[in-house]
Amino acid sequence: MDVAYLQQTKCVFSFNPIYSSTHNRPVSVPSKVAFINSRDYQHNARRSFRWRSRNMCLASSSDTLVSGKSSSPTVASKKDKEFEEEEDLKSWMHKNGLPPCKVVLKDRQAYDSRHPSIHYVAASEDLQAGDIAFSVPSSLIVTLERVLGNETVAELLTTNKLSELACLALYLMYEKKQGKESFWYPYIKELDRQRGRGQLAVESPLLWSESELNYLTGSPIKAEVVERAEGIRKEYNELDTVWFMAGSLFQQYPFDIPTEAFSFEIFKQAFVAVQSCVVHLQKVSLARRFALVPLGPPLLGYRSNCKAMLTAAEDGAVQLVVDRPYIAGQSIVVWCGPQPNSKLLINYGFVDEDNTYDRLMVEAALNTEDPQYQEKRLVAQRNGKLTIQTFQVNVGKERETVLDMLPYMRLGYVSDPSEMQSVISSQGPVCPVSPCMEHAVLNQLATYFRERLSGYPTTLSEDEALLGECDIDPRKRVATQLLRCEKRILNKCLEATVDLINELPDLSQSPCPAPYAPLLR
Repeated sequence: MDVAYLQQTKCVFSFNPIYSSTHNRPVSVPSKVAFINSRDYQHNARRSFRWRSRNMCLASSSDTLVSGKSSSPTVASKKDKEFEEEEDLKSWMHKNGLPPCKVVLKDRQAYDSRHPSIHYVAASEDLQAGDIAFSVPSSLIVTLERVLGNETVAELLTTNKLSELACLALYLMYEKKQGKESFWYPYIKELDRQRGRGQLAVESPLLWSESELNYLTGSPIKAEVVERAEGIRKEYNELDTVWFMAGSLFQQYPFDIPTEAFSFEIFKQAFVAVQSCVVHLQKVSLARRFALVPLGPPLLGYRSNCKAMLTAAEDGAVQLVVDRPYIAGQSIVVWCGPQPNSKLLINYGFVDEDNTYDRLMVEAALNTEDPQYQEKRLVAQRNGKLTIQTFQVNVGKERETVLDMLPYMRLGYVSDPSEMQSVISSQGPVCPVSPCMEHAVLNQLATYFRERLSGYPTTLSEDEALLGECDIDPRKRVATQLLRCEKRILNKCLEATVDLINELPDLSQSPCPAPYAPLLR
């Protein structure tokens, strides 16, 4: 899920006294609350809160949902014991309303022995497709409606582009600071244990170091990670707005306003932890569509070929109906949505090499220096194309995508106005207008795919050899898996293009010169 951005708003709203999600503590709320979201107001409000205790969080396990530092194996072992000594997540859930279910929590050793083992949800008995594995009651689910106590306020925040993830992360950060006094302590403890790691025990690249991001060199995901991180920082800079808009929530916390209570790094870690486990519910109100469900991800594994989803029941509970048989002890998986591997890695820290939804993007643009640019632009628009056209290359559909690109590419090569319409509407692998132009178009595409492949520091065969090694850094492993998937798609595109060149009627004819060929990136 991409980061949403907050926009300036002015509003006056009213709401009734509510109860905090730490169960039975009523929160005193004025009947009407007015605020103006301006920098001057926030500056004055900061001054009024100076009396609050100073609790700037440092990057330590006591102040954040995930810790960015590694521990020694001995320390990791001690942490495992500490987690085990206290009440486990499932016992806490049963004590607070979770009905009998057909799952258990099991341990999986982390790739990095310095980190605690990974918990995962497994079948406690043999299951058949259609069985309800578990049903988590609404009292154990964290949503904006529950956090903010008023659906109108929750919808106001989200419709004004303050992301649900930012609100949920901020809420859990404040709850974390309350320690064992928080109702959600066992759940937060479990999130701490997982450290935002996905099922491959790897964190999102959003938490990788700059040198580790170099594992992704050549992939467009590297720029996506930087862009997403900038979006998270924008969210952080606007966090105080949540404080002023939802004073009913934060009056119960004896801490500073968000940007003074939490550093950006702490917020980013919490944001990524929430991102790794948030569930997108269907057919519910806006304030309930993003939910944190204990026993849900990351304890559940994701698979692109799975049909099972966490769904909202009529009574507000969230349940999982399995889509396949399981034997007792087998880990349970759910569908991750139609996401490419780049999104899976950024959001959840893993790559699915059998992902039928994997894809790459190719952007083509008409050359603005072409004297006939405006004429070609109008022809493209009449045929449902843009002056900058993005083509989605789906895995297994590489040849089809190359064929789909050809009419648009041909338009950039022609100069005769009478040929423009026929060229962009032509179907089939060979254009009837000019064999030499067709050769030029295909040559440009082949060159583009070769150059894109050469942008990776390793070849596909070198990736295969690296992944065959046992002792490899987990982050480097998952990055290499992603690069291998991308290279396979690009190689298939190149093969399809070369095949089309070989199908040309006269290979001895040189490609036509093209001073205003379309631009590819």
